Amino acid sequence: MKVLVVGSGGREHAIIRKLKENQTISHIYCAPGNGGISKDAECVDIKAMDIQGMVSFAKQNGVEFAVVAPDDPLVAGMVDAFEAEGIRTFGPNKAAAILEGSKVFSKDLMKKYHIPTAKYEVFTDSEQAIAYIQEQNTYPTVVKADGLALGKGVIIAENFEQAKEAVVSIMEDKIFGASGSQLVVEEFLTGPEVSVLSFTDGHVVKPMISSMDHKRALDGDKGKNTGGMGTVAPNPYYTPEVAQSCMDEIFLPTIQAMKQEGRPFKGCLYFGLMITPNGPKVIEYNCRFGDPETQVVLPLLKTDLFDIFNAIYEERLADLDIEFSEESAACVIMASGGYPQKYPTGLTIHGLDEDGQADDAIIYHAGTKFDGEFKTAGGRVLGITALGKDLQQALDRSYQVVNSISFEGAHFRKDIGQRALKALEK
Repeated sequence: MKVLVVGSGGREHAIIRKLKENQTISHIYCAPGNGGISKDAECVDIKAMDIQGMVSFAKQNGVEFAVVAPDDPLVAGMVDAFEAEGIRTFGPNKAAAILEGSKVFSKDLMKKYHIPTAKYEVFTDSEQAIAYIQEQNTYPTVVKADGLALGKGVIIAENFEQAKEAVVSIMEDKIFGASGSQLVVEEFLTGPEVSVLSFTDGHVVKPMISSMDHKRALDGDKGKNTGGMGTVAPNPYYTPEVAQSCMDEIFLPTIQAMKQEGRPFKGCLYFGLMITPNGPKVIEYNCRFGDPETQVVLPLLKTDLFDIFNAIYEERLADLDIEFSEESAACVIMASGGYPQKYPTGLTIHGLDEDGQADDAIIYHAGTKFDGEFKTAGGRVLGITALGKDLQQALDRSYQVVNSISFEGAHFRKDIGQRALKALEK
């Protein structure tokens, strides 16, 4: 069985390393891939958004199964294109991927089907949005671009000036391009955040182990929003009681709502949740594996990932028992100096072996290239994931390896998992 994984980051590297455990897979291609991925799969120079190029390559090379991992090609309909050519594919089709592709669609869906989420209003006119914010006069307030924006389309405004600036920059200055032609203004929710990735075949939903992401660039949750600076799993705030109410009020109702709308969702559905004083609420949906949540969730998965992908494709997920390890996992992201703004690339990375790995941790490559040595090629460069009998042990191992790897200007948060450790003490 030949498999093609679409994408080029740490998430794709995590998926590929897990797929390699399956004996029936003879060859894994990754397009476009990266330096570290090239040690685990054959990288092919096709851009992730080149739908025609991907399909042609798959047909010419006898690919029998495709995994579309990033949001952009999913929202653009890459799954539909593969399936039209008879290639089995993991990921939602275009009709279902709108759940992430449009915040307006997802908020309206939640309102229609009574799925708990923050109060909100939708705007197509910047002046009306600003007038509404002024009238509400409650801060912080959340301003979201409607479409995809590399995970950075959400601005939390602490006062009216910041909120107004957010609306103008999204709707008028188009900092996120066409994604900002519609805007959602919503109430600011408080409470611990939980990420839950889930497998679904459109009928049943099987949540994976919970995780906690760290979005801000700097220690103490300061600095700009990023694609994620680190994760831990499981998330201590996600108790069995919370899990049950999420299943009853959020997970199953979402799958049923999408089916009802004629947009059955098959693939990985990511629930970004806030455990508020009034119970769990949805902050956002993603139509794919989260990055870097995947880097702590998949190492704990005991069931074969490719078996799960096939069960989802064949809509028989109900028959599969999915198991996770009892251990904890921690991932610390090593980023380029300056990320998430301007940063240099092409810097030599020291401390990795010839396969781009290190002892006592799994090194997931997010932004690297390989030309005889590993070099930086992106904002988030490496994800250092370690497992342990408990969270403290996983964190200690991860940071030990982080401190043995270096490149000029390397930046990482030193407080990943601290909030989770405090919650465990309570």
